[in-house]
Amino acid sequence: MPVRQRLPLFGQSGTIPDLGLTAFYHTCTQHTIRRYTYGIYPLGEVYCTCFESDVVIAMATLLDVLLIVVLIVFSAVCSGLNIGLMSLKIGDLRRQAKLGDWRAKQVLPLRERTHLALASILLTNVAVISATSLLLERYFIGWIAGIASTLLIVIFGEVVPQALFVKRALLYCALLAPLLKLMVAITYPISKPLQLLLDALLGPEHAQLQSRRELGLLIGEHATNEHSELDDSEIDIMRGALSLSEKRVRDIMTPLGKVYWLTPGTVINAKKIDEIKAQGRSRIPIFNKARTVCEGVLLMKDLVDVDFDGRSYRATELPLYRAQPVGSMTALDTLFRKFIHSKTHLLPVERDDTIVGIVTIEDLIEEILQHEIEDEADHARKRQTTRSR
Repeated sequence: MPVRQRLPLFGQSGTIPDLGLTAFYHTCTQHTIRRYTYGIYPLGEVYCTCFESDVVIAMATLLDVLLIVVLIVFSAVCSGLNIGLMSLKIGDLRRQAKLGDWRAKQVLPLRERTHLALASILLTNVAVISATSLLLERYFIGWIAGIASTLLIVIFGEVVPQALFVKRALLYCALLAPLLKLMVAITYPISKPLQLLLDALLGPEHAQLQSRRELGLLIGEHATNEHSELDDSEIDIMRGALSLSEKRVRDIMTPLGKVYWLTPGTVINAKKIDEIKAQGRSRIPIFNKARTVCEGVLLMKDLVDVDFDGRSYRATELPLYRAQPVGSMTALDTLFRKFIHSKTHLLPVERDDTIVGIVTIEDLIEEILQHEIEDEADHARKRQTTRSR
């Protein structure tokens, strides 16, 4: 009957008790939890098998499993931080930080040092993956350990965390910012030179601004999203303002055929005043007969104190305000500045040195607001037109 005795796991020689024979036993290379027993066969052959107690085996296995789980979770954190941090734009983070967002304040310093954070994350992740593979090799042969390690890392360490981090990148990166700072500190001797090299080769990252059309699409998304903080009026105003540079004066002007205007020699008396009042206009442009020159703009409020019953006046004898013509192809954003500098609410529109219409600041505001602005006279005229029908 073989004699059994617990032997050390490291290769050495020993004398079998009570038998006076020397047995050689060796270290387990594939699995540290194996059993070795030794004894003498009837024919005198020595056999050796190392053994451990079941409790020790179970505890060691459990510790290894827990360690593997911890390593995979850590790999998942590294993978999620990698894609989450890189998906955040520096410009967006700076704006959010200025608005007091605590998450942006936590992430911005790390995102600004992109190459340092990236190197630290990847170095840590590679170290974790290597440790996971080494642990699995203790339970499986080489190629099986490789397949198991690959599947575990890809599914639980790459795909799942990346899908999770992308949806709420700012929150998760902010919560894990202290851990990322610890990674940077641990890997600093290697990650810092890598950062300097990448900075020299690739240069700093520049903030990317949206084009006018992209901003328009971005605002349009607010119109269809029920969680948007913008109401319909704000969206219309922003859309209108963004489109100013793409539209021309001819798109919003009033053609000369629909404009009530006077010539410099027009006689203004009581009867003419009644005619002007019936038009419901606050400003009357004065053009020459050839419609090549604008003599100025007559304001109705200046005529209130003038006695037209006693005498008549020519248009040029009354107070006129200068109005510089504007080209029909002038962009609306340029027109807005012209209104500001000219300090007038009405400008004549010319094409080929001929006045073809007028444009008012009201027309421009209506284009920005995307709504027609009606005053009392407009409403009265519409009501009168409706009754006549």
